Amino acid sequence: MKNAAIYLGILIFMCVYGKLCAQSEETSQLELQKEIIKSEEREALRIEVEKINSRLDANEITFEQASQLKQQMAEKHALNIENRITILENEHALKERSYEIIDFNSEDSRTGLIINGKKFNISKNIKYDRRTTNDVVFAFGLNNVITDGEGLDESDFRIGGSRFAELGIAWKTRVFDNSNFLRVKYGFSFQFNGLKPTDNRIFVRDGDETILETFPQSLNKSKLRIDNLVFPVHFEFGPSRKIERPESIRFSTRNQFRLGVGGYAGFNLNTIQKLKYNLDGDSKKEKLKNNYNTNDFIYGLSAYMGWQCAAIYVKYDLNPIFKDNPVEQRNISLGLRWDID
Repeated sequence: MKNAAIYLGILIFMCVYGKLCAQSEETSQLELQKEIIKSEEREALRIEVEKINSRLDANEITFEQASQLKQQMAEKHALNIENRITILENEHALKERSYEIIDFNSEDSRTGLIINGKKFNISKNIKYDRRTTNDVVFAFGLNNVITDGEGLDESDFRIGGSRFAELGIAWKTRVFDNSNFLRVKYGFSFQFNGLKPTDNRIFVRDGDETILETFPQSLNKSKLRIDNLVFPVHFEFGPSRKIERPESIRFSTRNQFRLGVGGYAGFNLNTIQKLKYNLDGDSKKEKLKNNYNTNDFIYGLSAYMGWQCAAIYVKYDLNPIFKDNPVEQRNISLGLRWDID
């Protein structure tokens, strides 16, 4: 109870202090508006005096008439200033009476504001400091395999024909209270890794192994697609712009460099091989569903580097593609990535 009373006292003090600051700002605005009214009326008086002088120069009126008209215009605009300032002050006073300072709701311990008799719960309507945001992640690019003891130039798969795609949701949370330089990015993604063998070959199971064999017909297409559900986690570094408003604090990474380093883990959802070929003059299409001895558990490393929402993206599976092959092969991807908020 004692702590609750202390917190309540602090909250009321902050609210009263905030209102006093707001009232000081409103008073300054009121004085500025008064000066604007005076300036407008003086300018209007100057224009009308010039018109009277023009009529006097054209001998349309006498000097005595001109003096009388100028006196009337001066009295008119002086009265305008007085009336407009009175209206302005009355509106300001009405506005002040329409606001009550703070209503404390003891039922749910939230603060609120009463305006013209209507209660507005601040904690429901405004998230003052948003530490976590979310993005849609989309990526695509080239895919291939790193084989133990071989380079990519010796790959069994087409460099340009083998591709990958990724689609997911990521949440980004600021690590430090007053700095957005380091963020943790986490979420889930569906990864689709495609491999197109060279030399008219297809994947076949040979006992516990998965090997490439030459297909008897001429292939128009041979592709193995491995679909995974993974849960990436990245540490994202980079500058951001702090935007402070009376009702909110936000950190913007627009037009800023960013670097993400991390990894992922997940599961294999589906493995399918697609074949297209001609047989006896007919075009044939086959979809061969088989796990092809692929690993069920997926894990690897990934990184991205870019500007605004676009980045260069690389990912590398630490798990071998096939469980029991004597020579281990691991998937690697390089492409472009977009994090769209």
